[in-house]
This record gives sequence, C-alpha cells and structure tokens, in this order.
Amino acid sequence: MSTYAIGDIQGCDAAFARMLDAIAFEPVRDRLWLVGDLVNRGPSSLAVLRRVMALGDAAVTVLGNHDLHLLAVAEGFRKPHRSDTLQGVLAAPDRREIFDWLRGRNLMHAEGGFALVHAGLLPAWTTTQALELAREVEAVLRGPDFQNFLGHMYGNQPDRWHDGLTGPHRLRVVVNAMTRMRVCTADGKMEFGFKGRPEDAPAGYLPWFAVPGRASLDRTVICGHWSALGLRQEERLLALDSGCLWGETLSAVRLEDRRLYQVSCGRLRGPARSR
Repeated sequence: MSTYAIGDIQGCDAAFARMLDAIAFEPVRDRLWLVGDLVNRGPSSLAVLRRVMALGDAAVTVLGNHDLHLLAVAEGFRKPHRSDTLQGVLAAPDRREIFDWLRGRNLMHAEGGFALVHAGLLPAWTTTQALELAREVEAVLRGPDFQNFLGHMYGNQPDRWHDGLTGPHRLRVVVNAMTRMRVCTADGKMEFGFKGRPEDAPAGYLPWFAVPGRASLDRTVICGHWSALGLRQEERLLALDSGCLWGETLSAVRLEDRRLYQVSCGRLRGPARSR
C-alpha cells in the first residue's frame, strides 16, 4: 500500500485524473491524502468532488478555505465572488449529498509521522492540541447548528490564539489558522492580506512553518494553500500547492519514500495569483 499526498486541485479535474494515472493509483490498495481546496476557480469542481467521493475511504481530504466558501455560499451566508466557478456544484441534482459529504470532512488529519492541514498550524500548537481544536470545529460543522457556525465563520479577528477563547471567536481562529494562514509573528499573530513570496512578507511576519521552535515539529506537516510559496520539501514540511490553477503543475508526494510526482496543468488563470 502507498499513500500519496496531493496539492490543491481547485476544480482542475483533468489534471487530477492525469495524476491518478501517473501514480498508478489503485483504490483497493493505495490511499490519497488531499490538502483541501478541491473546488473553485478551476473549470470542473463538480467532477472533482464526484471523483473523490467515489473513492470512499481510499481518499482522505481536509477542508480548505474554498471548500468552506462553497458551503457558506450554498447556505446563503456568502455571495459568490466574480471569479468563482461553483455554479455547477450549486445546481447539481446531488448537491445536498455533496454538501453533507463536505461537512463530514476533517479540518486536520494525523497519522504516523504526518499531519495534514490545508494552510498551517499556529506555532504554539502541538499537533495533539491542533487535532483537538480541529475536532471542535468538525463537531459543530457536522451538527444541527452548522448554519449558525457558517454565519459566524468569517472575519479576521481575533487574529491570534489564546486558551480562553470561547464560542464563535474560538472556532474562527482555528478555521483561519488551518485554512487561511500563510504568515504570522513569532508569538502567533496572523496576517491574512499577504499572498506573496515568503521573502516579501511584512516586517515582523514570517511563514508559519519557519517560526523557531514551533510546537508541531514532532510531525511532518503536509499543507497547500500558498501557491506563491510553491512546492517545498523539508524534513518537517511538505508544501504542495505548486500552482496547478495558474497553469503550472499539480504535485504529489508518496509518503513512504518522499518520491515526487508532477503533472502539467493547462493555464486557466492569468499570471497574478490570488487566493
């Protein structure tokens, strides 16, 4: 059995299908770990969702910011953006089944020496604490009050974690860190406007994974979300958003031996990268 971690797909089903061929994926034998953002901006979000759903337990996916955005739009809490390509999902005859499936996905997954999350983990969080916090969000998202959660999910404040947070503020910080964060200060203050290269981060901010002594160094964190960062393979980090949506590549890493697989993606968007 092999486990393949794959970067942000964002509706690029043709590239996803090519990747499955490239790794000779067999659902009865292998597993996929998907970093989230299955949908949006690419042309075939519905096809991606149906393909992943059909894989059943052979695919593990965590929620990304675009996946949560789809749920918020579907429930009427957000208006579609001009650049969204979600209409096919919103109009699908099986949309309710799809939305219920999405609500059942994890915010974070950990197994063996790896932890899977869409964007990142705050530097003060151990992977054990982060998993516990992710479970809090997942329980609400899967429960009868999920619409109230979606209605209070958005916002940039609070911009840092402390253990005394409760209610919507507590859940919002967890969601923002795990699905939106790129950079933060050494003491964990997040900044959400920055989307550029790590070396261009605002003064006082650095990539979340570069904070000295971050508490999640006990596992290799697998993430995506940051196309300007690109593919980065380090001892305790696999960053896999290699810009498929922007006409670059879709990347996968076989976790057992860190072998890299890449397939080319046709250009769908202009040169500017905006998430």
